[in-house]
Amino acid sequence: MFKFEKEQMVVEIGGRKIGGQPGEHPTALAGTIFYARHKIVEDPKKGIFDKAAAEDLINKQAEMEDITGNPALVQVFGGTPEALVNYIDFVAEIWDGPMLLDSTAKEARMAAAKRATEAGYADQCIYNSINVSIDDEEFQNLVESDLEASIILCFDPMDSTVEGKINVLLNGGKTADKGMLELAEKAGIKYPLIDVAVTPLGSGAGNAVRASFAVKAKLGMPVGSGIHNIPSAWDWLRTFRKQLRESGKAQLAKDVHHVCDIGANLIQVMAAGDFVLYGPIDNAQLAFPAVAMTDMVIAEAAKDMGISPVDSHPLNKLL
Repeated sequence: MFKFEKEQMVVEIGGRKIGGQPGEHPTALAGTIFYARHKIVEDPKKGIFDKAAAEDLINKQAEMEDITGNPALVQVFGGTPEALVNYIDFVAEIWDGPMLLDSTAKEARMAAAKRATEAGYADQCIYNSINVSIDDEEFQNLVESDLEASIILCFDPMDSTVEGKINVLLNGGKTADKGMLELAEKAGIKYPLIDVAVTPLGSGAGNAVRASFAVKAKLGMPVGSGIHNIPSAWDWLRTFRKQLRESGKAQLAKDVHHVCDIGANLIQVMAAGDFVLYGPIDNAQLAFPAVAMTDMVIAEAAKDMGISPVDSHPLNKLL
């Protein structure tokens, strides 16, 4: 275990604190809802869904936050502007904590930022994300919004090294004209969350984990990732699970994926991660205990270096 020499930023979004020295604040955990093929979604284009089931999932994650002390974030995904706006309006009605505005379509992200501003709940929203592909239209939309928190992706498609990830934050690297941190500041982002952009095994996954240490050591900013994508993109695991299913071991095939999925998150936590986008919110009751246990080990070791865990830390709640 270790302590960074550089002072570490702690941001507060939606009443939850994220960042600091390892062992100080528990890892924030973001579960995704309304993702592609989520069984509670009835019409992904219009954003029609089972409201009772959605509320139950959000409440179960909130319950795990209360039990463990790990801050909960709701990562709201929508494929269209109409869908994402419908989703975030619903989430804001039943959840007062942080929520990520997430989509693969810039039009949906833009509509969500505008709606959150108009409806008055921008202070609990985290834009996902500021990255090298952001264009002038999307950037200006963010400038005009009231959002003050954003995921900042340190990904340069032309340079996957640790140095490349740092460079894209500071000066745009080999892809952009400006650094992502400069863009974030100009957009009014006061609470940055640095996503180290984990790529598949064999394509730089290890570099992303190393970058977590580098970002905190050099910049002192909160770091994290959606590292659960590693097992999802692992061809060997996909083949192995198929073999298990074909041999009549369907439950074991599911269990193997869950173990790797949750285990991947623990790698990010051990690599000084401050937040983890752990995947489907349906897995909250798996992710929270595993991450809480990891946080407890880190915090126990950090005490020897003069770092005291906050009162709400799992080390103080679960022993």
